[in-house]
Amino acid sequence: MLAALLWPALWNGFPIIFYDTGGYLARPFEATLAMGRSALYGAFLELGIKHNFWPIIVAQAALVAWLVVLMLRVHGFSGKPWLASVIVIGLCTLTGLPWYAAQLMPDIMAAAFVLAIAMLAFHADGLQRWETITLIVVIAASIASHMSILALGLSIMALLAALHAFSIRIYLPQPTLAYPALAIVSGILLAPLSNFVITNQFVFTPGGFNFVFSRLVQDGIVRRYLADRCPDSTIQLCAYREEIPNTADDWLWAEESPIYKLGGSEQFESQARHIVIESLALYPAMHLRTALTAAINQFTDIATGDGLTPWNWDSQWTFERFAPAALERYLGSRQAHASIDFSWVNLIHIPVQAFAIAMLPVIILLGSDRRIAAFATLLFVALLSNAVVCGVLSSPHDRYQSRIAWLAPLIVVIAVLDWLRHHRMQFG
Repeated sequence: MLAALLWPALWNGFPIIFYDTGGYLARPFEATLAMGRSALYGAFLELGIKHNFWPIIVAQAALVAWLVVLMLRVHGFSGKPWLASVIVIGLCTLTGLPWYAAQLMPDIMAAAFVLAIAMLAFHADGLQRWETITLIVVIAASIASHMSILALGLSIMALLAALHAFSIRIYLPQPTLAYPALAIVSGILLAPLSNFVITNQFVFTPGGFNFVFSRLVQDGIVRRYLADRCPDSTIQLCAYREEIPNTADDWLWAEESPIYKLGGSEQFESQARHIVIESLALYPAMHLRTALTAAINQFTDIATGDGLTPWNWDSQWTFERFAPAALERYLGSRQAHASIDFSWVNLIHIPVQAFAIAMLPVIILLGSDRRIAAFATLLFVALLSNAVVCGVLSSPHDRYQSRIAWLAPLIVVIAVLDWLRHHRMQFG
């Protein structure tokens, strides 16, 4: 299972790098916070420098393997180690899973969070004490690793509360609330606490309004706002209204973006907040329409390979400063020399994941095991919530949705295995 989960890194000759990897790694060294970059995950990356970050992705892959094995056990498929291996190898062939397990980014923690909270909610009675504690730790660490997982967790907690109140009416098992709630509260505390330990700032990872603002740039709301309000001496952005880029990524990360001419994301945060809130009052219909479009686009954006290019100058610069030996190894990798062609991969990944997602409502309505139906319900809500959180509060990117889309084929496989088991019992 580990070999299957790590095959992209083994093929590459180095763990897979994303443009943001350096932003995470720099946090414990600089003892500062940066927009959307968890200091805790940066400290985790620091632990792997000596061995060129291989222990990091091995730990991520081991976590995924353990969670899949545990999922199979709580659904009654224990004692068959070959089955877990076949399923993991299949997922690593047919979905984008290995590209997240083998990548130096916290994206894999989003899927780990969903699996962990599902087992705490619907299978707490089948877990040993150490397993329950470990799942709570996984959830807390996931939330502290990326703020989008906190928003995802709150939406899932709302679902669990609704199921707890109305489970009898909708024929789904009543979930356990105590453990998931404890885990989420632990994550809410761990996020600012870890930032305090690493950077001496007891705050959440910054950047929320800047990410929302970037989506408003891409959707044209900022241009309309500036056209209606400028000239206005209280709006610094008026001076750069002709330089507004067309995409959210260009606004946030392009060197020539006006955000850097206005002092960077930290300095611009207050103005971003003001424009977001005021434009919401001025153009509610436009906000609603663009938000809905963003959420729909995000829900359907499940391709593998988003952002995995040789153009990683920020990460390379950070490696040069804090992990020079690792930089040398990275520069010898396949990723550093040529773009990876994901077109053939996505001929498989996209239809497999899309079909599995479409099957979730079928499992919810027709599945014979109500716990499997409950997990399918939780996963479907997680996919919808993730699309809203990432698409609306940031901007649609394939990696945001594909990092958890592989869970749909997993639950479909479990549902099929359950159907086969009941079929054998009925006609055997």
